[in-house]
Amino acid sequence: MNLFAWLRPTAPELDTALQRRLAALPGPAPLGVCSLREQRWVVLDLETSGLNLNRDQVLSIGAVAIEDGAIDLGRPFERTLRRPEQKTNASVLIHGLGPSALAAGCEPAEALLDLMTFIGDSPVLAFHAPFDQRMLARALKDSLGLRLQHPFLDVAELAPMLNPDTVLREAGLDDWIARFGLEVQARHHASADAQVTAELALILFSQARRQQLDSPLQLEQRLRQWRRRKAQHHGL
Repeated sequence: MNLFAWLRPTAPELDTALQRRLAALPGPAPLGVCSLREQRWVVLDLETSGLNLNRDQVLSIGAVAIEDGAIDLGRPFERTLRRPEQKTNASVLIHGLGPSALAAGCEPAEALLDLMTFIGDSPVLAFHAPFDQRMLARALKDSLGLRLQHPFLDVAELAPMLNPDTVLREAGLDDWIARFGLEVQARHHASADAQVTAELALILFSQARRQQLDSPLQLEQRLRQWRRRKAQHHGL
């Protein structure tokens, strides 16, 4: 396998230091058969300028690592990206990211490279993961010429799959927070949302073990089966 196969051939202009860091990034590891506790996970939350996957931008990133079955609270990841051209809208106001915060943020290429260094070769967890995955993929492509290939697992799917008796129609993160009695300091703030999503993930991992699902690969395979059954049910 070509070590740089996951870099796009037409990468944008980057300075030498960023190019070196980019080349040193590890590729993603496939989901394995180690236990859920042994696996290092990165829980990600993005705050964006809106929900349009083709037009809106990543404004801030929050992430925490789960290692040895616990959240590493001592080393959370948080970056606000420099977006001086971003106009204030309802989405921006929800996240509390005013023009001064966005003008003072990190350069997107540097912030995104910091994030990928933090992620390393770990799989990623997020609530409504397909949105975060696609927004991050576009940001990485535009700023670094990097192809995102890390596996993502969706906590919004894991929760109903592992709790079939809990009926929450179109449940959001707040619904599952309430369902399990979790306390959250703030919402619509990337690092706080990442932390509470990680707390929810640990509860779900505990449930998964009780259901004889104790590896990332088993969990992902069961998710695929669950999705197929759900699609068949809706197709009836």
